[in-house]
Amino acid sequence: MTKQNWREWLRATAIRCARTFITTILGVYTAGTIITDIDWPTTLLAAASATVYVLLLCIVAGLPEVDDTKIYDLTTKK
Repeated sequence: MTKQNWREWLRATAIRCARTFITTILGVYTAGTIITDIDWPTTLLAAASATVYVLLLCIVAGLPEVDDTKIYDLTTKK
C-alpha cells in the first residue's frame, strides 16, 4: 500500500461521509416545515449515525471509485 493510494482512499471516504451527513440533514430538514421546528440534536445524531455507518461500510466493503487492490493486497504476504 502506497501513501498515494491511502490518500486517495481517505479522500474518497471523506467525500462520501460528508455527502451522507449533508443528505441526512437535508432529508430531516425537508420533512420539517419550519427550520425552528426541527429537533436539531436528533437531526445531528441521525446524521452522525449515518456517517459512522458509511465510514464502517467503506472500511469493510471498500469503495467502487478506488481500486482496492492497490490499497489492500490480501493475496501477497510481505
